[in-house]
Amino acid sequence: MQPFDLVRAPDRRTAVAEGAVSHTAQQGARVRFLAGGTTLVDLMKLGVEHPDRVVDINRLELDDIHKEANGNLFIGATARNSDLAHHPLVRGNYPALSQAILAGASTQLRNAATTAGNLLQRTRCVYFRDLASACNKRVPGSGCPAIAGTNRMLAILGTSEACVATNPSDMAVAMLAYDAVVHVQGVSGDRQIPLIDFYVLPGERPDIENVLEPGDLVTHVTLPSLPAGERSTYLKLRDRASYEFALVSASVTLTLANGTIASARFALGGVGTRPWRATEAERALVGQTPTEEAFRNAAEISLSGARPQSQNGFKIELAKRCVVHAFKQITQP
Repeated sequence: MQPFDLVRAPDRRTAVAEGAVSHTAQQGARVRFLAGGTTLVDLMKLGVEHPDRVVDINRLELDDIHKEANGNLFIGATARNSDLAHHPLVRGNYPALSQAILAGASTQLRNAATTAGNLLQRTRCVYFRDLASACNKRVPGSGCPAIAGTNRMLAILGTSEACVATNPSDMAVAMLAYDAVVHVQGVSGDRQIPLIDFYVLPGERPDIENVLEPGDLVTHVTLPSLPAGERSTYLKLRDRASYEFALVSASVTLTLANGTIASARFALGGVGTRPWRATEAERALVGQTPTEEAFRNAAEISLSGARPQSQNGFKIELAKRCVVHAFKQITQP
């Protein structure tokens, strides 16, 4: 691990100012915020991340979870994953989020990892974490050996000639299906960013993963209040049942009226270079009877743009079955 300056920010304004002190063309590469550190510290030890400055934000009291006056759920940026997964408001109203968190990592990691850290965690592509390998996400322009190499776990949606790495977050998939909004405090003021607009496709610059600017501090995330009678679940398919990233996952929500689908939202994990929202497929479900045929049609639409690599073509059919099964779980008695 390379030497770095550690700054303990006493308040948000100081954190933002310290975070914006130094940066390079690679997005915020010289400064990192530290909360749980469950991903950042690992990457620093590997030499993948090598910030000059680390800003500790654990004293900023950003860990609250509560219901706002407008009915929205407020989730602080440093709320620990375990606290969020087991919170009564989450378990009772947003079960897919609780299920997604509990399907990820281990109890020890969930006790330390934070909301913002989970949303900002970086890919588990083996080439990204191996300094002996080229990686456009780590060193822009160096190449992507995953395209012709080991890519079984990698993306089939949103890929480019420069990168096929998957986003690893379970939490982000569930939050995306719930229309989450990320709240940010930065040098230019406060912003509210819908999660669907938060992540960017790799294109020619896979190192730029989201719309945050240097110094931007995620303060909290909000989930809108849900319509009466909405049902939801999170389904994760993986090679083993414990401590494994998704081959495919789906977070689905649905409301029924007079025996037909009044609204539906769903997002996919394990298949995209970012958490993947299937908006066109959602629209196709509205007005339909909740049958396996309707769910299969939506699944076909959601995977229509898939571009499999040499080892992960199986993910197309697996993802379709995951979507169908998740919807059947919340519609069948």
